[in-house]
Amino acid sequence: MPGVSVQLGKVAVVALGGNAITREFEEGNITQQFANTRRSLVGVADLIERGYRVVLTHGNGPQVGNALIRVEETRHLVPPLPLGVIVADLQGGMGYMIQQSLQNKLIKRGIQREVCTVVTQVIVDKNDPSILNPTKFVGPFIPEDRVEEFRRTRGWVIKRDPGRGWRRVVPSPLPIAIVEKATIRMLVEQGVVVIAAGGGGIPVYVEEDGTYEGVDGVVDKDRAAAILAREIGAEELYILTGVDKVALNFRQPGQVDLDFMTVAEAKEYHRQGHFPKGSMGPKIEAAIDFLEHGGKLVMITSVQRFPEALNGRTGTRIVP
Repeated sequence: MPGVSVQLGKVAVVALGGNAITREFEEGNITQQFANTRRSLVGVADLIERGYRVVLTHGNGPQVGNALIRVEETRHLVPPLPLGVIVADLQGGMGYMIQQSLQNKLIKRGIQREVCTVVTQVIVDKNDPSILNPTKFVGPFIPEDRVEEFRRTRGWVIKRDPGRGWRRVVPSPLPIAIVEKATIRMLVEQGVVVIAAGGGGIPVYVEEDGTYEGVDGVVDKDRAAAILAREIGAEELYILTGVDKVALNFRQPGQVDLDFMTVAEAKEYHRQGHFPKGSMGPKIEAAIDFLEHGGKLVMITSVQRFPEALNGRTGTRIVP
């Protein structure tokens, strides 16, 4: 396409954690979010400079939490928004921040590549077990004396977040396919850098007549990134998180940082319980899924050290 000035090669999906944009102990205002976004995209720009065709996806956990607080604080003034619409809104807003920040980085490097954001729906099974038994905590904490009221008047499922308090829980069904895959793939083939499936995508299921219906839930960002990578024929998947390397016995005596794993080794370590459900587990499961469906490489590392990881100085590489 016009403006592309580098020889384009491999297709890679890069999954940014939501904490790359809103960091712990920060207020999370827009100025901070833009600054964090700019810092988080150095390695992505390096990848593009090497000629990769790149699709970016991102988490939205902190942002969804803030959005749900806004809904609760203003429901007496304006109609509340359902969770699926909030995810869609955040795909646009966060996509704008990532898109502009990356455009500016590429301009400063003299790289001519188009960047765009695609609001993305992700197909899930309407009979997914998590829909019947939701477990994903979202939104603000609820005073214990109002739990029954909220259950009755709002139809929420509310559970105790261990050691923290009462919170709403929503379904987090497994992603099956990307609705906009053909559009994303076409853009990637033309050399466009695409931001897609933000926050794991908007969960939808397929009706018997082939139409789509939204699900009031959230999809795990890393699992969605693996499905996205499969659907567009990516060869490499980069999962950027809060640690430099995957580790055995994480934060315990005898911690062992891993430079390299095969799928078989990753499965065995996972079976042994090294990768907890709430943290590294979904990332390892996403990596295994991607590699077992034709992927060539998964790298897991921190956002801050992604540029170093690309040069082999840190990060954990997982191969078939």
